[in-house]
Amino acid sequence: MAEGLPALGWAARDASGHLSPYSFARSVQKDDDVTIKVLFCGICHTDLHIIKNDWGNALYPIVPGHEIVGVVTSVGSGVSNFKAGDTVGVGYFLDSCRTCYSCSKGYENFCPTLMLTSNGVDRDGATTQGGFSDVLVVNKDYVIRVPETLPLAGAAPLLCAGVTVYSPMVEYGLNAPGKHLGVVGLGGLGHVAVKFGKAFGMTVTVISSSDRKRDEALGRLGADAFLVSSDPDQLKAAAGTMDGIIDTVSAGHPIVPLLDLLKPMGQMVVVGAPSKPLQLPAFAIIGGGKRLAGSGTGSVAHCQAMLDFAGKHGITADVEVVKMDYVNTAIDRLEKNDVRYRFVIDVAGSKLQGGAA
Repeated sequence: MAEGLPALGWAARDASGHLSPYSFARSVQKDDDVTIKVLFCGICHTDLHIIKNDWGNALYPIVPGHEIVGVVTSVGSGVSNFKAGDTVGVGYFLDSCRTCYSCSKGYENFCPTLMLTSNGVDRDGATTQGGFSDVLVVNKDYVIRVPETLPLAGAAPLLCAGVTVYSPMVEYGLNAPGKHLGVVGLGGLGHVAVKFGKAFGMTVTVISSSDRKRDEALGRLGADAFLVSSDPDQLKAAAGTMDGIIDTVSAGHPIVPLLDLLKPMGQMVVVGAPSKPLQLPAFAIIGGGKRLAGSGTGSVAHCQAMLDFAGKHGITADVEVVKMDYVNTAIDRLEKNDVRYRFVIDVAGSKLQGGAA
């Protein structure tokens, strides 16, 4: 049996979540595979949950990272849509079953046997290792082309945060010019949702728990209005004014006051993942025919469409670029929400054995 491709990354070995250098092997490139040199990788809240085993499913050692941008170094004989030198991305998953209902309808992100980019299990039973590493081998059908117009560091978080908000906006019609969109939370997901909403031609209101981010939302990000969710008077004044709401908050919070902001037949989509159950009295959606849905990441097609749209409109995430030797500090800061709005690791510019390049 051929030996796998040598790889070097940073991995967590236990629930402390501390990351340190880790040598391993990627799978042998098959005829339909693309080998990618990793250039940048975003740090997502999901990475934090996984390395600390918050969800009880950690498969240590874990190399996190699923917001990956890189350059193709080689392709298998069956690959015609990518070539060496192409700039590409890889998101939350590497493969799916391709035969279930979700896959057959183009929603492979909902496949029950989805192969996750990090902390998943591949077809050979090995743990998948993510983008905090120097190289990936990925099936061609799950590789995304990155537009030449996008700065690569700012594009990396779009592979998760970007498609997570773009996909439900498109699926639920929250992308129509002139409609009024509420964005709950102004973090890694929320700030990208504001940018997409404005690019779609929508009226965008940011809804936050305090007034602290008002200037940021209205000034630099270009939102049209700002609501403080803890202020009953502000919420009452805005009741029944929104066509849709994207809720990006990952901490526990009441959703009934948010539903009250919707017009009759309005749509709210939850993309944040609080650890505690959301409280939903039936009357909150019966009155006015309100609709509540959830959404997780996005399909390959949506991810490509999202990047193409971002390239056309110059949309990237707001990022703080760090080297790999800073990653544990970045994780600590992320846990305290001390970042505007996404950390991105300069993987190619780092000495993965320890020090910064």
